[in-house]
Amino acid sequence: MPILDFHTHRLDAEGALISVDPRQFDPLPGRCYSVGFHPWHDVDRLTAGDWALLERCAQHPQVLAIGETGMDTLRGCDLDIQADAFLRHLQLAHALGKPVIAHCVRTAQRLLDVRRHAGITDVSLAIHGMRANERVARLLLDGGCYLSFGDRFNPVTLAATPLDRLLIETDDNPTPIGDVATAVAQTLQIPTQQLQDLVTANAHRCLTP
Repeated sequence: MPILDFHTHRLDAEGALISVDPRQFDPLPGRCYSVGFHPWHDVDRLTAGDWALLERCAQHPQVLAIGETGMDTLRGCDLDIQADAFLRHLQLAHALGKPVIAHCVRTAQRLLDVRRHAGITDVSLAIHGMRANERVARLLLDGGCYLSFGDRFNPVTLAATPLDRLLIETDDNPTPIGDVATAVAQTLQIPTQQLQDLVTANAHRCLTP
């Protein structure tokens, strides 16, 4: 199924990658998913059973990616614990040949450092909800990341993103993905259909081992 909306929490979304906690994973026919433990959601309290559940869910044929996972300096538990949880997601993604959807708030360099120190360079990393400035974007792009933009974005950062690394999303916002595509296309001064075609192709490339 072609995926236009690369990251959403809407369980009824079509043409989308639906992000769920493995403890709430109940796949519907014809939908595509990513599974992971969000850094806000008590990753310091995860049990061995929780991690085993993630591994089982991650192997489901409708699960195309791992996440969302990541790090956030403004919310969640101790950053070292968040980093350890992110590493475990990376290791699982590496074992399964799947990309990682990353939540990244003021932690871009650390995300890249965790991946580099682990020697996991073959896992595609997509930064969702990209709203940072151009400097942060270039750091992530130099690290080989895809950048996913929602309805709120920095136009300068968007313009600096190569078209072959660009994704779009709704996350938990009610704005339809078609409206996000239109806003992004207008900012880039390209036709909306062209934008939709290229981000769909990027999503396929990111999600294909």
